[in-house]
Amino acid sequence: MTVSVLVPSSLTREAEDKREATRKLGYVARAATVFRADRLVVYPDRDGETGRFDGGFVSTVLRYAATPPYLRNEVWGMRNELEYAGVLPPLRAMSQTGSESTGSGSLRQGIVTEVGPDQRVRVNCGLQHPISLNVPPKMALDEGERVTIRISSRRPVRAKLVDDPLPGLSVERTDLQAALSREDAGVRIAASRYGTELTVGRLDTLAGRVDRDGMTVAFGAPERGLPDILEFESEDAVDTLSSWPPRSDDADGVEPTSGDVDPGRGFDLWLNTVPYQGSDVVRTEEALFATLAPLSLRE
Repeated sequence: MTVSVLVPSSLTREAEDKREATRKLGYVARAATVFRADRLVVYPDRDGETGRFDGGFVSTVLRYAATPPYLRNEVWGMRNELEYAGVLPPLRAMSQTGSESTGSGSLRQGIVTEVGPDQRVRVNCGLQHPISLNVPPKMALDEGERVTIRISSRRPVRAKLVDDPLPGLSVERTDLQAALSREDAGVRIAASRYGTELTVGRLDTLAGRVDRDGMTVAFGAPERGLPDILEFESEDAVDTLSSWPPRSDDADGVEPTSGDVDPGRGFDLWLNTVPYQGSDVVRTEEALFATLAPLSLRE
């Protein structure tokens, strides 16, 4: 099961300065981490960007936030986009905390600091010193490359390189429709105030599908929701979202559809997860918490 979270490149369009923009992105990364998202995708919304904080800035800060603290200096160095990186809240991702177990151990990111002879490399993986590890057959590594390490013990150190994807939150930049078309997209949900109101009955229906297939959840930007980003041409088209997709025989259930069809625009379901909001505006980082929390519940 894969969980993907999609946010627009215009995510920080209302931020007054770089510090505020950085803090906002930190909460987005934190929400994705708290609810165990596998992938955080920044999709383009160039019409909504203000010019100061474009998709490059957004993705760089999010990638930095998702990088384990012990690797940040080596991976990123000094960059203008990261001037206020100190305001980012710590993610404390479970996959990055290590393990004291003597069983299979935990996966952890590392970076190759030195390539030596006899298929051995030195790796910084956040322990007291870089460690020397054997390189598995058919795996070629270069200095500066990020790798996955399985640590089964810290005292004494027992670790090995494994040919697995890097643990933790992955941050990417890609087109919205491309993200929705992935084979592992699962149930494709558009979070919008114009969507179908989330109820206990609908959540019960969705929980089984999400638990089995995973989900992709897309969000809009401040004062620029998904209907604006997708350029809905009329108010009627927006109003239709409150009943998309058509109800199943169970009046309180939803059967996600498939295919890129209007008015879904590639989504199986448009969902309003804050149906009785008490504020005129729900910020994107707030919408992430409000949406991912109920959708993370299981049967």
